[in-house]
Amino acid sequence: MPDPQAPTPGTRERLIAAMADALRRRGLHGIGLTELLAQAGAPKGVLYHHFPGGKTELAVAAIDHVMDRMLVGLDTLLTRIPDPVEALRHWMTTATARLRDTGFECGCPFATVALESTPDDPQLRAALDRAFARMRERIALSLEQGGEPRESAQGLAALIVAAYEGGLLQARVAQSTQPIEQATHTLLSLLTLRSQGARP
Repeated sequence: MPDPQAPTPGTRERLIAAMADALRRRGLHGIGLTELLAQAGAPKGVLYHHFPGGKTELAVAAIDHVMDRMLVGLDTLLTRIPDPVEALRHWMTTATARLRDTGFECGCPFATVALESTPDDPQLRAALDRAFARMRERIALSLEQGGEPRESAQGLAALIVAAYEGGLLQARVAQSTQPIEQATHTLLSLLTLRSQGARP
């Protein structure tokens, strides 16, 4: 039930939320402006007031917003679960459950948009690059805080993000959580062994 004391989101926030949802489910080109405005409950013409660059600028704002929320969620987990590997396991399990519970429709917006972007989308690609970099940096920092040397923490973070994004894509097309569960379980189990001193 919505909190009656919570402030009502403004038009800009509703547009960003609608675009973020569209990116997760259908990609950038899967929704038209008319449908997007209807979903946001925004009148025609208001888009360019908040986002002079149009649909692309709105998509960039949505990508940044989704990444902000993901990092807040990860930070919250790391506060509650000090072991970074176990926190990451919980984080990936939650993403997997969300994908399954939405009928394999609601995946990660970054990979979806990255696959449909072209060299003619420099702003979009820059936003995606920034989002992936922020994800890798935060994961690497958590691994460093858990005792992993900086260089290997960065490499492991890149591997974790690759497994996370690739696993979600495979699960979505397979309509099964097995691909991401198999990849993340194996990878995180190896990281657990590393943290226990059984390093190759």
